[in-house]
Amino acid sequence: MQSRYVESDAGAAIERYARVGVGRDLALRVYTTRLLGQDPRLVLHGGGNTSVKTTVPDLLGQGTAVLCVKGTGWDMGAMEPPGMPAVRMEPLLKLRGREAVNDEEMVRFQRASLIDPMAPNPSVETLLHAFVPHKFVDHTHATAILSLSDQPDGEAICADVFDGRMGIVPYIMPGFALAKKSAEVFEANPKAEGLILHKHGIFTFGASARDAYERMIEMVSRAEARLAQNRKSVFVTAQLPQQCAALAVAAPIVRGACSLEETTDGAWRRLILEFRGGDAVRTFVDGAEVARYSQAGVVTPDHTIRTKNWPLVLPAPADGKAEEFKRAAAAAVAVFIERYKAYFARNNARVGGTKKMLDPLPRVALVPGLGLFGLGRSKKDAKVAADLAEAAIESITDAEAIGRFESISEADMFDVEYWSLEQAKLGSAKELPLAGQVAVVTGAGGAIGAATARAFAAAGGEVALLDVNEEAARAAAKAIGGAALAVRCDVTDASSVHDAFDQVAAHFGGVDIVVSNAGAAWQGRIGEVDEAILRQSFELNFYGHQRVAQNAVRIMLAQGTGGCLLFNVSKQAINPGPNFGPYGLPKAATLFLVRQYALDYGADGIRANAVNADRIRSGILTDAMIAQRSLARGLSEKEYMSGNLLGREVTAQDVAQAFLAQALALKTTADVTTVDGGNIAAALR
Repeated sequence: MQSRYVESDAGAAIERYARVGVGRDLALRVYTTRLLGQDPRLVLHGGGNTSVKTTVPDLLGQGTAVLCVKGTGWDMGAMEPPGMPAVRMEPLLKLRGREAVNDEEMVRFQRASLIDPMAPNPSVETLLHAFVPHKFVDHTHATAILSLSDQPDGEAICADVFDGRMGIVPYIMPGFALAKKSAEVFEANPKAEGLILHKHGIFTFGASARDAYERMIEMVSRAEARLAQNRKSVFVTAQLPQQCAALAVAAPIVRGACSLEETTDGAWRRLILEFRGGDAVRTFVDGAEVARYSQAGVVTPDHTIRTKNWPLVLPAPADGKAEEFKRAAAAAVAVFIERYKAYFARNNARVGGTKKMLDPLPRVALVPGLGLFGLGRSKKDAKVAADLAEAAIESITDAEAIGRFESISEADMFDVEYWSLEQAKLGSAKELPLAGQVAVVTGAGGAIGAATARAFAAAGGEVALLDVNEEAARAAAKAIGGAALAVRCDVTDASSVHDAFDQVAAHFGGVDIVVSNAGAAWQGRIGEVDEAILRQSFELNFYGHQRVAQNAVRIMLAQGTGGCLLFNVSKQAINPGPNFGPYGLPKAATLFLVRQYALDYGADGIRANAVNADRIRSGILTDAMIAQRSLARGLSEKEYMSGNLLGREVTAQDVAQAFLAQALALKTTADVTTVDGGNIAAALR
């Protein structure tokens, strides 16, 4: 591991932050914090923290000795000064004399000692930073350090590797007791340059930001050097099928198995998937002993809130045997859930029965022959779980290469998983209605498609935007941000539709909602129109919907958690306009297609609904088309666009909200919602 500290960059940080009133100490603290946080071998997703002891003015302008320490919820890799709240040192040091301080009291005390009462909560390890005397203190969960300490004799190994330069602290859950014990270990060896927290991580100290940072790099490098010595062969590969199922086939089955039916009829608690299948992952998951080393526990306590304490292990999915894999996956998840419930019951009884069980679904799934899946209520959460799983694989692999991986005890894992201060890292915001769901929108580069994708994303769904114009789909996805996925898809080409849905399944794990929206309009008097035009319109405006729905149903049935098919039909299906037969005829057929899907797949929990919209400015109803249709009806363009009972122009956003309402209506199928401002001639009832 190499130092990335650059004097000119550090100087630039000092100058940049000075312009907004931030002092040299804090500027350098932010600079090296970012260096640490941007290296995944040291820090991942909120793990680790840093501090600096300095002097800042209080709210009255009086200089005050403080500890600027990482705030809860801040990402070290993107640290800025507001993420390092200043806490008065004097009251923190007074706590050292206490015999015990409970977590709630500690948090209140730290908040009461803040210079800025609006600052974020200081790290749960604030007291440890305060109790050691050094100006700069760095803490990470370096994978190499964990590989050394996560051993039955990890403390002895670390003592040998660091040869007195680091204090060795036995495992204690973060909080006051750990801070006090760490200070005692340091005081027993005041020449120590840092601390190894057994089965947790590493602290390094320094008089300058550079000293503390480069000491971290040096100590982790020493660990890496030890891991490179006398390595044994680690994982013997298990016997696998000659050919495993494709990712797009296996992912929806895994996702469906890792879902829970909720108390509301038709509601499912679903998770989003993130796949990883690199060489290191495959070597790990394909190992004959994966059921042993993967189930031993977390590599560091901080992971448990995002990965749970052990992953789901599934059998290898043989190609052509999807149903067999589906049954095996469901059985494995059932065993996982029962194991989790038993774990919770045992440990909840131990702590007095005061805890409420969290979601028992797995957050990491290992699939021999494929790789691993991270699972979460959002794509972001799934990526976090997958990142932590890959880091754990690296640590466990190296631990097994020099010895035998050993985690903390079950009781210790439970105490961290159900620790209120750790759960606070996840936030308490109310979930949005489409959390955990994947929505696919075709024609997503156009006005209605883009508006619909935005509405579904705003409701918490993960969205895939499909369009024959990939550039338009990418632009719409970029405007949404987050994990929005753009995929080229020509709905008139069966293989293109199949491939697009496979891409979505591989990326998110499956499909829950489809808005079949792609279409285009052709005009002409029906008795005179060329048959080729009519066939072209049917290919897009009827068969396109059928291809999309067919592929959606293929994935929904694999998941076994129902789903929702939504179709953009048009009022032309009910109330045809003059010279618009080439467009209206396939739309009328699509209306009956909706009802057929509702009839055929209702027993599978798959709903099918339609929106009949009229006169929406879009790629179909262009300015030129508006002029033509207005002329055909003998109206001005304004009269044509607002020619409804309410006298109001209907927008793409109005159509999007109708689709969203249908997606949320769990007990509605075969519905046709009109979004046209009121048109009795187009009303179904």
